[in-house]
Amino acid sequence: MTQSTIFCDFDGPIVDVSERYYATYRLGLEQIAAQGQGNPDAIRSLSKSQFWTFKQNRIPDRQIAHWSGLEGLEIDAFLAQVSRLVNHASLLNYDQLQPLAYEGLNILKQCGVRVVLVTLRPPDQVMQFLAKHQLDWAISDLYGMPRVDAAYTNQANHKIERLRIAIAAQQRQGYDLHNTWMIGDTEADIMAGQTLGLDTVAVTCGIRSSTYLQSFRPTYLLPDLWTAAQRLQQQVTLRRR
Repeated sequence: MTQSTIFCDFDGPIVDVSERYYATYRLGLEQIAAQGQGNPDAIRSLSKSQFWTFKQNRIPDRQIAHWSGLEGLEIDAFLAQVSRLVNHASLLNYDQLQPLAYEGLNILKQCGVRVVLVTLRPPDQVMQFLAKHQLDWAISDLYGMPRVDAAYTNQANHKIERLRIAIAAQQRQGYDLHNTWMIGDTEADIMAGQTLGLDTVAVTCGIRSSTYLQSFRPTYLLPDLWTAAQRLQQQVTLRRR
């Protein structure tokens, strides 16, 4: 089989989770206040811009909670609420398709590049989103995690394990994995690709800032999947000449 294959994260390159994460944060604060924990007058919600900037620069959730007016055991209770809420079905509806992600996937399809998703999301969540946005055609294979909280905690060892499994399975199926990329928006994606010998593409449209991602030395630092697809299309075209 001569088709090119890339491995790609789901949240970040394809899905914008910022509204869901912010809604979860706001709801967590509201529930802490409603339960009478802490000083209601001290609890204050950060703006979405502030919240997302902190998330992109890897500010710990505990610090974000502190800056929102929580202290001590209130922070522990808040973090437990967020972990419980973030994958609730009603909040998953906040997930949105990244701008130009559809166009990026279409470019890859047109130039014969197979997209294999490697994600810490449960596969059923991924398939539901793809069906909702009519993107089933864009994905050749999917490797996810059964635990619903794995994507939120985003541990690099989990992503390395998933990517290792995905690579081995694709090789067994006979697919060409030369010049293969791992595309993602977090340090876990970059570390996974580097550990397993792949070129890495860090996109800055997700949950990590350009400055933070650059410190992990990805092969490419690009704004989004569409830009990555254009660059890969150029490489595929040159190889086929």
